[in-house]
Amino acid sequence: MDKFQGIYQNTINYFTQNYINLVLTILFFVIGFILVNFLKKKLKVRLREKSDNPVAATFISQLVSFIFKSIIILISLYVLGLNDFTSSVLASAGVLTLVIGFAFKDIGENFLAGIILAFKSPFRVNDLIESGNIYGYVRDINIRETIIKTPDGKDVFLPNSIILKTPLFNYTIDGFLRYEFIVGFDYGDDISLGIKTILETINKIDSVLKGDKKTAVVIDELTTSTINVRVLFWIDTFQSTSRTFHHTIRSQVMNDVVVELTRNGFYLTANIIEIKNYKQKL
Repeated sequence: MDKFQGIYQNTINYFTQNYINLVLTILFFVIGFILVNFLKKKLKVRLREKSDNPVAATFISQLVSFIFKSIIILISLYVLGLNDFTSSVLASAGVLTLVIGFAFKDIGENFLAGIILAFKSPFRVNDLIESGNIYGYVRDINIRETIIKTPDGKDVFLPNSIILKTPLFNYTIDGFLRYEFIVGFDYGDDISLGIKTILETINKIDSVLKGDKKTAVVIDELTTSTINVRVLFWIDTFQSTSRTFHHTIRSQVMNDVVVELTRNGFYLTANIIEIKNYKQKL
């Protein structure tokens, strides 16, 4: 009990003798954090204006904010007269970093992976990517994880280290994305006319790329029931950031092809199963 009373009395004496420093320190702490947050936002905006890599801009602004806030905390402790505590914090920083590194290995790994992803820039926000079995659009990237929106509306928080270790597919980074589908013709159909009809139909669709990225229609496989033709076409992923944009174009292309083929007398066949009935002779 006497020990607690001593601590209480020392605390009262400290605040009585240093209340001015305490008030000034609190003001310095609050105003400093407000200014740092303001600087963080301004720096982030300026970096995004001068760079096409918003992820790197976010990381740099967060790092600068962390450094300045750490300095404000240390100065506040020094002004309060906690010199020994401040010195201990600085002296044990290396040891503390080592301990934290072992204790939070995964967090540190994801942090370093996030920095590499930010400056290497294998993808941008709204890019369509695939990593492992995760497929979707990048919504954001932070120190620990990358947030991906799948086509069916799920938000996946994918650790940065997994992206760095797993093969990454970016379907939209250069603005070009190819889709394909199969059309099955009957063996009695005029395949050359069918291919010509498909090409003419797809070339009428404005959203499909022309020029260097031409639509291609090739015979892919000869099955027992059909002659399968593979249709390959390109779209410009920079036309829209909508998550349904690509699938809408693909659906339109397939629908127009089916309608036009049917109009020209092509009836797309299904697999034919031949059933033979062998009668036993008596």
